[in-house]
Amino acid sequence: MNAAPALLGYAAAVGFLAPRLLLRSAWPQRAPTLAVAVWLALSASFTMAIALATYQLIAPTEHLHVGLTGLLHSCGLTTATAVSGPTIASHLEVALPGSVVLVVLGGLAFEVLRGLRARSRHRKILDVVGRRSPRLRATVLEHDLPAAYCLPGRRPRVVVSAGAVRLLSTEQLDAVLEHERAHITGRHHLALAASAAFARIFGRLPLARHAREQTAVLLEMIADDRALRHQPREVLAAAMYEMAAGTAPVGAFSVGGPTALIRLRRILTPQQRPHAALRGSVAAAAATVPLVPLLMSCAHAIG
Repeated sequence: MNAAPALLGYAAAVGFLAPRLLLRSAWPQRAPTLAVAVWLALSASFTMAIALATYQLIAPTEHLHVGLTGLLHSCGLTTATAVSGPTIASHLEVALPGSVVLVVLGGLAFEVLRGLRARSRHRKILDVVGRRSPRLRATVLEHDLPAAYCLPGRRPRVVVSAGAVRLLSTEQLDAVLEHERAHITGRHHLALAASAAFARIFGRLPLARHAREQTAVLLEMIADDRALRHQPREVLAAAMYEMAAGTAPVGAFSVGGPTALIRLRRILTPQQRPHAALRGSVAAAAATVPLVPLLMSCAHAIG
């Protein structure tokens, strides 16, 4: 039995219905790390579903033979058939599904390299116009506008303006710097690159559009939570208010920006973390969702 219709239906559910359910849920803001994992898992699952559906549509099922090889063929894990010698169809079985995955991986590589080049150029500028502060463990820019951002990846760097150093209290400045260091230690630029790559390829898909937007907001919330381990929420909220107008260069994370208002509301309205049972269930779902398309292919092969 061919699994292509079921896989396409599953891809439609993941691409159109799942984002709507996530956006209506309250738990993502209470468990932002888990929510980022779910958005990335759904993107990976959609990619797998499209690749396997493509495979199922062009696989010569009429030539499948019974046994383990036939089962693996139907699952999309091998291209072995009873036909002797390579054929155009057998080449397409590998090329078309593989191209779906390779395009997504290529998009990820493009986003990672683009960010790497942008951060490298900006570091060279900082080496000229910035001054290193051992006390702050950051680079200070002589600029009156209060701003702070970080350059993650290779040779990471936290940057803060002289205006922010003068304006913020010691506690507020510490909260801001801890926020930026959280982006670096968490390697948040990789998650953001993955969501950007998926959005670049499947731009009109609701999952792609919302995954990119929500991943950016959730990563900032994760960094906020890290800062709250060091300073009270009133201190971080006051610092964010002062830094709300701050901007960051391409490839950098900033404590201010367009997500500041949403995050301020979250910080000033503390909520309990989701119940352990819910967190466990969502974590298990995030780990297994990318495998669902493969399991569907195998189930149809067995059936």
